[in-house]
Amino acid sequence: QVQLVESGGGLVQAGDSLRLSCAVSGRTFSRYAMGWFRQAPGKEREFVAAISRSGGITYYADSVKGRFTISRDNAKNAVYLQMNSLKPEDTAIYYCATTKSGTVVAYARSTLDYDYWGQGTQVTVSS
Repeated sequence: QVQLVESGGGLVQAGDSLRLSCAVSGRTFSRYAMGWFRQAPGKEREFVAAISRSGGITYYADSVKGRFTISRDNAKNAVYLQMNSLKPEDTAIYYCATTKSGTVVAYARSTLDYDYWGQGTQVTVSS
């Protein structure tokens, strides 16, 4: 059974930083690209960042480029999202997800490209 568990969310002020973690079990972690998405109240779930199986290739939404960094540790079966210079508009529930088998990370920007999801972790940024 594949399980993803996010942690690290919280309430911070604008300009602060947070580091989200996602622990994955039940799947050969290094065989799959990973992604982070977020969903704000009343909005659709949107792509934030993705990382290749080896961690050598990353992609970001324009809204977070230069502020967020995705990384992974295949020895620990974990993926991370370092979020710096947080803004109130970053407030959302953040989800990690594993790509479907064979998905090319360069194109993995839709929720349809992912098959397993965590339960999410709340990030709230106050102004």
